[in-house]
Amino acid sequence: MTDSDTVKETNGEGIVIRKKLSGKMETLLYWTGVLMAAFHLWVNTVGVMPEIQRNALHFGFILFMGYLVYPFNQRFASKLTWIDFILAILSVFAALYLLVFEDALHARNEVPILSDLIFAGIAVVLMLEITRRTAGYIIPGLAVVFLGYALWFGRYMEGMWSFPGVSLTRMLYRMYFAPDGIFGTIATISSTFVFLFVLFAAFLLKSGAGDFIIRLSVAAMGKMVGGPAKMAVFASGLMGSISGSAVANTVGTGSITIPLMKRVGFSARFAGGVEAAASTGGQLMPPIMGAGAFIMSQWTQIPYLKIVGVAVIPALLYFLSVAFFVHLRARKDNLKVMEDHEIPRLADVLREGWHFFIPLGVLIGLLMSGFTPTYAACAGIGSIVGASWLNKKTRMGVKDVLDACDQGARSMVTTGVILLCSGIVIGVVLMVGAGIKFSIMISGIAGGSLIITIVLIALASLILGMGLPVTASYIVLAVLAAPSLEMLGASLIGAHMLIFWYSQDANVTPPVCLAAYSAAGISGSPPLATGLESWKLAKGLYIIPLLFIYTPILFEGSPWEVAEVSLSAAVALFSFAVFFEGYHRRPLNWFFRLGYAGAGVMMIWPLIWLHGTGLILFVLLAFAQGRDLRAGPSVRG
Repeated sequence: MTDSDTVKETNGEGIVIRKKLSGKMETLLYWTGVLMAAFHLWVNTVGVMPEIQRNALHFGFILFMGYLVYPFNQRFASKLTWIDFILAILSVFAALYLLVFEDALHARNEVPILSDLIFAGIAVVLMLEITRRTAGYIIPGLAVVFLGYALWFGRYMEGMWSFPGVSLTRMLYRMYFAPDGIFGTIATISSTFVFLFVLFAAFLLKSGAGDFIIRLSVAAMGKMVGGPAKMAVFASGLMGSISGSAVANTVGTGSITIPLMKRVGFSARFAGGVEAAASTGGQLMPPIMGAGAFIMSQWTQIPYLKIVGVAVIPALLYFLSVAFFVHLRARKDNLKVMEDHEIPRLADVLREGWHFFIPLGVLIGLLMSGFTPTYAACAGIGSIVGASWLNKKTRMGVKDVLDACDQGARSMVTTGVILLCSGIVIGVVLMVGAGIKFSIMISGIAGGSLIITIVLIALASLILGMGLPVTASYIVLAVLAAPSLEMLGASLIGAHMLIFWYSQDANVTPPVCLAAYSAAGISGSPPLATGLESWKLAKGLYIIPLLFIYTPILFEGSPWEVAEVSLSAAVALFSFAVFFEGYHRRPLNWFFRLGYAGAGVMMIWPLIWLHGTGLILFVLLAFAQGRDLRAGPSVRG
């Protein structure tokens, strides 16, 4: 129908093809994105619309754009076919049907007629197909398995997994008209919090904030030993919180930081590993934290502000742990610092870009003042445009605003598709009670042991992460596994935060680690070797969540207790970094390395007297190295 180029992007299973439209179709896509952004801004501020109708229109926008952009397969990647356009139009009709005929269904006391069932079936099929195109086979396959279980093969299973089944009519009704299907809770999160914060990020990047973050990182870290790698950690923390995507963060900041790291002497493998590990932490960093934080808030009914508030210290600890590895490696390899001419003056950078802090201040200030995240995001978007005019180089005109709306809408397509399709899985899980059954099974396997349960959940998150994006992995595990943690004594926020963190591990853990593989493509290092390096550097991702369950680090104790646990954890993470790097002021033999590992274990263990013992051991080890340095070089272990 319309010729187009193609581009590649990553999803939960690897590389997918996305069409790059031209001519009238590109214009149609552009104005659809602008209209989608305008609709969501209106409906989340002054507009009034029933929740399910808003979610249906959200569905229509997402699927219309998705079918225009994502081809059926590689063979049809170079052009937009008539079937793609028909499916895109059909998606709009599936959304509009609910708007027009929902009241008629209520007037019939919720008894669906044939046309209701036809459009419900069309919506489900369209949802599964666009998810296959944008996210691969795993998520729609999982949805089909759950649907099949509820409709058919559940009745043939025995024990607690036996389910008598529901009729096709009831299933279609629940998926299309009920508040626990495609247009249910997950769709609400997608059409409100997630979309507005994706749009906020698009406006911020369009205004030039991305370049400012990179320049600020260079100015702040460039003169340090291993500065480019520390810059990657710093920049990825800031950029990742905005972008909400580890892979996008890796590609965005890594294109600058990885060449700089290699230039000062870091190996290509280490440079790629640092970027992947740091970029993964971006989704853990407040104030945005990706879609998972909004889902967590909606499900647990814990205020979003509290979630981002308690997440600050763990996120800082994570970035600190990556920085420890960077510092030790830089010292170990005796690397040079960046040249003075490569480093801008911090004062100059701040003078040119100080206004970029205004939107973040508006966002955080409104959240702390008790306003809803949707209101804060909308006000933040407005403040970005206003603040951009404080510097003539960054002023956003009408075209820039429209471009940001379009970019935000396009960026939302894949995320929105995943969330909407997850609504099918969640709807069936709630219908059949699979969450409770899965929790009972986990508890049975673990024998009532909390630590074994955590290990099982970590393994499950890694396996799911090989095929599911981070948000989908969190959704599935949260609904299935969080109750098992709570039954064993974990707090509500601790259980969900642990699952949220462990859902990130597939970005950096082989054999499937998309952030690491993306970094390898930039650094030119072997993908698997880069994945192993990022897995080592991201050790905080596995250690810190244990604190959510066993300590009061999520502000579930007194301020003194939180401070003590945080400081002890920081020293523990440094000790583990020393153990893995085999270096602290000098190369270490295995006796010293194991000593540091022992100190780390003691300082992470939830007993305060062990923290003190571990700290004493750490000081003694460091003192012994100082004496050895004065006496002469040691032999490597």
